Amino acid sequence: MGKDWIRQPLNMALFVWIAVVSVSGAILFMVMTGMLNHALPSKSERDAWFEVNNQILNALFTLMCLYQHPMRIYNFVLLCRWDQKDILRLRKEYCKNGTYKPNEWMHMMVVVVFLNLNCFAQYALCGLNIGYRRSERPPLGVAVTISFAFGAALFASVYNIVSPLGKDYDAEVREGDPEAQAGVTSTEGARAATSGRSLERRYSFLQSEERRFVESRPEWVGGLSDFWDSITIAYLSIFCSCCVFGWNVQRLGFGNMYVHIATFLLFCLAPFFIFNLAAVNINNETLREALGLTGIALCFFGLLYGGFWRIQMRKRFNLPGNPFCCRNPDVTDCFQWLCCCSCSLAQEVRTADYYDIAEERSYRGQVNGESQRVMSPLAREDGLPLFKSTPASPYRSSTGTAGQSIFIMESPSAPRRSSGATPL
Repeated sequence: MGKDWIRQPLNMALFVWIAVVSVSGAILFMVMTGMLNHALPSKSERDAWFEVNNQILNALFTLMCLYQHPMRIYNFVLLCRWDQKDILRLRKEYCKNGTYKPNEWMHMMVVVVFLNLNCFAQYALCGLNIGYRRSERPPLGVAVTISFAFGAALFASVYNIVSPLGKDYDAEVREGDPEAQAGVTSTEGARAATSGRSLERRYSFLQSEERRFVESRPEWVGGLSDFWDSITIAYLSIFCSCCVFGWNVQRLGFGNMYVHIATFLLFCLAPFFIFNLAAVNINNETLREALGLTGIALCFFGLLYGGFWRIQMRKRFNLPGNPFCCRNPDVTDCFQWLCCCSCSLAQEVRTADYYDIAEERSYRGQVNGESQRVMSPLAREDGLPLFKSTPASPYRSSTGTAGQSIFIMESPSAPRRSSGATPL
């Protein structure tokens, strides 16, 4: 997959851009944290290296905005015009699977506005970096522009996932409405079509390999303390947490893996750079250290992004909640991610590996029929699971009958186990 990706010229340029950003960002990080003090003993040398890499990163992000901004402005114009061709183009750009979503115009407008705000904030930051020397650069202006540049991009990415734009729906277009059935042929028809009913596609967990019954009361596979029950998941959760996290939420139907990985990293790293970049322009040593420590503390709270998606997983699949903190399962999920993110992630991966998924409409047909038939799981695109249970495993649930409660998942093509790779 990597070879196919790198063969495209645009991806080659993107790879070079990512490599340079990574190197410059790493040097900037080591200079700010004092890791290069032995190699750069004098403050003037450290300041020079800091400013050079800061300007490199500033130029690279500004170039990326200059490349993307014309298309973002064009999409804003298409949203204002809202013709049939515009709708189809915008759906391919912002809607999952390029299909109709309820209130799609409003949700796409929110995403496009924040993406444009990201570009304008980056231009303002570029002006501060170029127009002022480091000693004269206003720290408040740098902090505000960086915050808006990062925050707008993060908000647009997360909103595109959690809003109806990132979900799957079966649109029921009104009979006798040729405009809506044809994909909307006018502005008025487009807005009218959004009033049609849309049913979110729903999916169910299958518990038993032999009979494929829908599990009405699923359980978390192991507890947080069972971290080392699977060595593979344990080590991957420790040393590659962001990658495993993105992969897991994608196969559960919560959006693109790479978007989640990038967003998770930004939440955990952006506060450090924002506050430390603002602190370098302050002469007061105490205030500078306070800003640096604040940035580090806020990086820790970036783990709440994982807690948020643990909450979504628990609610969507009807997994049991833990009222340990404030008698609120949502607070407990976030607390677990803050205290032991690797343990929480490993538990989520084990649980996702244990179950198969079937479409809700198949389940309803079986329940309403005279006899309950065998259900087949959906196809899985990412190979074997990371975890396999044995017949004697304590993770095997004793509930093997179908129930009325089902587990909702948003993706119609969520990658799950193939038919030949089922739990043992």
